[in-house]
Amino acid sequence: MKRHTALQDLSREHYRALKLALACRRACDSGDSAQQDAMIAECCTVFAQELEPHFQTEERDLLPRLAAAGENALVDRTLAEHAEFRALIAQLPQQGASGLTRFAELMNAHVRFEEREMFAAMEKLLAA
Repeated sequence: MKRHTALQDLSREHYRALKLALACRRACDSGDSAQQDAMIAECCTVFAQELEPHFQTEERDLLPRLAAAGENALVDRTLAEHAEFRALIAQLPQQGASGLTRFAELMNAHVRFEEREMFAAMEKLLAA
């Protein structure tokens, strides 16, 4: 889908996040604890370097505009999911494969929600 130029970088970051979720699933499916541990470490690194800044950009640049337009349900869901990710990543090394599976599921659902719902609403605002 062609995105508004203001959303293109965020959308590209979503693609990378989906690739990370797929790699998490593959590590879990492998049953190899060393592979799972390596993937947990990668998730923690990617979260700190890419995902947290991505969340901050959305929270700073997109969510206030959506809130001002009355899209409170979208804003509330986005903030709740960001908070869930932050809590999950803090405990991921202790949770092992179950945490990795949860991370992958949440990431996939979160990206799909933002692309299909939040970004669609944001594009309407940007077009206005």
